[in-house]
Amino acid sequence: MGYAKQTIQADFDRLALLADDHGFDHNVYYHDFLLRHLPARCANALEVGCGTGRFARVLAGRAANVWALDLSPQMIQRAQAQYSVANLKFEIGDVTEIELPAEHFDYIVTIATLHHLPLEAVLLKLKRALRPTGVLAVLDLYRAEGLVDYALSAAALPVSLALRLSKTGRLRPPRVVREAWAEHECHDSYLTLTEIRQLCAASLPGALVRRHLLWRYSIIWRKKE
Repeated sequence: MGYAKQTIQADFDRLALLADDHGFDHNVYYHDFLLRHLPARCANALEVGCGTGRFARVLAGRAANVWALDLSPQMIQRAQAQYSVANLKFEIGDVTEIELPAEHFDYIVTIATLHHLPLEAVLLKLKRALRPTGVLAVLDLYRAEGLVDYALSAAALPVSLALRLSKTGRLRPPRVVREAWAEHECHDSYLTLTEIRQLCAASLPGALVRRHLLWRYSIIWRKKE
């Protein structure tokens, strides 16, 4: 399969039990950015790696139909319990295995998920699933490789602490949450932005790859007619 599916599933089953959908999250900080790239008329949207469903529920308020996939049964169970609405379908699924309809989605989004997967193969699969003029929006983490990356990482730390304090009243998550994430991060590996841009140049010509604060990057790509 090319990636540690069982390990990732076990990690996120554990993290699902600790998730706080009302707390601070680095990914949630970029939800508005991702929504700005949603087509004005969106009949069908797909989220790959939906977690507890927080972004999928917002997306369902703007798209006619949303299909949200996640590898973790516990994540999907929480999502269904918290965010079930008529036009939002949560499903346990591995994007490397599940069949996606060709040229079907107006918008495909994935948040902090692709670094777990074979990136090039998944990007090509999502590309095929987009209808002409559809948009692919990726938010993920990358590995620092130069002075700009390291400087931005240093600048991100006080911003992150200030945001967490303002949102939650504390500087750090609870200890049990920190320990669970630390164990999961031992299984993580990231590409550099140079590597990501090279893959996009080959797979998604014209894609906009952007470095963000809070240790994130984005890919925004619109499929040509």
